[in-house]
Amino acid sequence: MKPYEGPDVQGSVAAGFEPVRDEFAAVATAEPDPGAQLAVYLDGRLVVDLSVGDEVQADSLLPLYSSGKGAAHLVVALLVQDGTLELDRPVVTYWPEFGAAGKGGLTVRDLLTHRAGLVGVDGGFTTAELADDRIIAERLAPQRPHWRPGSAYGYHAFVVGALTGEVVRRATGHSIQQLYDRHIRAPYGLDFHLGLPASAEDRYVPARPMPPEQLATVTPPAPHSLAGIAFNLNATPPTDLVEFANTRAVRALGPTSSGSVGTARGLARMYAACISTVDGRAPLLGPATRAAFTDRTTAGVDLVTGEHDHFLVGFEAQGVRYAMLGRDAFGHSGAIGAQSFADPASGIAYSYTRRRFVAGGGGGAPENTRLITAVLRAVHDLPGSTASGDK
Repeated sequence: MKPYEGPDVQGSVAAGFEPVRDEFAAVATAEPDPGAQLAVYLDGRLVVDLSVGDEVQADSLLPLYSSGKGAAHLVVALLVQDGTLELDRPVVTYWPEFGAAGKGGLTVRDLLTHRAGLVGVDGGFTTAELADDRIIAERLAPQRPHWRPGSAYGYHAFVVGALTGEVVRRATGHSIQQLYDRHIRAPYGLDFHLGLPASAEDRYVPARPMPPEQLATVTPPAPHSLAGIAFNLNATPPTDLVEFANTRAVRALGPTSSGSVGTARGLARMYAACISTVDGRAPLLGPATRAAFTDRTTAGVDLVTGEHDHFLVGFEAQGVRYAMLGRDAFGHSGAIGAQSFADPASGIAYSYTRRRFVAGGGGGAPENTRLITAVLRAVHDLPGSTASGDK
């Protein structure tokens, strides 16, 4: 790795990735209050490790919200891979209480593809409830779906991890957080957490709201619309995402849908481990499992976000969101503008994190397009590169 120390950007890049560092610096220059991290692995090797901002270093722990869904779905994929779970088995065979209110025919695959119609509960959740996946699951089991289960899909923003997590708990006796920590985070030394220990709190950098001029351009969804219910705006008081992440109880419990905390390096390493040999360990996902989770998108329009073909199985369809990626690129964004994924076509694992919300950042901040393009161009230009870019 070649060290680099500029006026704003710290960290290092491997030879050939200097243009990525320059693009990251250009992105930071455009920010009135920069604070971000970028990490990229190529074929299991860290090639970009950068940070910017007075308070943000490479090992700063940032609130990454829905990025945790990627870790949760990885746990589910591993349980499918070892035969503990079956994607097309009815949820009620694992969790009988879930069958109330006409939900008995839903499968595990339906949960993972956001087809349950359980985007929230009548009256909304309290912050204490949203922090605890078991309480979320308990409240959702008797809930009437907001559309006919299985007939459509919509982003279960605060709850999808609790739904699949209850299936995992019933099947294994352990929570997703416990399985992630035991089988993924600890073995790979990942600085990405579903449940932040108190000993790491001194590295936490609080979330910040978007600048007032940006905030003035954003119209929140109506509280009782599907989007309003999904983002818990039907609660009293409605959930404030900045305040939510900055609540210690949320970070401590690590709700899988919304409470992840970590570094870009930690997330990129997790996705690298999915598709590449890392530290001599074979990829976590075998070819058949990876295909089962990435072979097709959920066709149509997401009833909550309005996105088209939004999901693979659990993971977001990053090849739809970023056309320069392979069709089977998989990962998950975070509300603050974070983005992370693995792209088997190019061999990259990518993670970008930020400390401040940005307009249009719900599916990954806009600058991700520039950064991903720079990364792929650098990979393509490497001497002897075999990256096909085949879509």
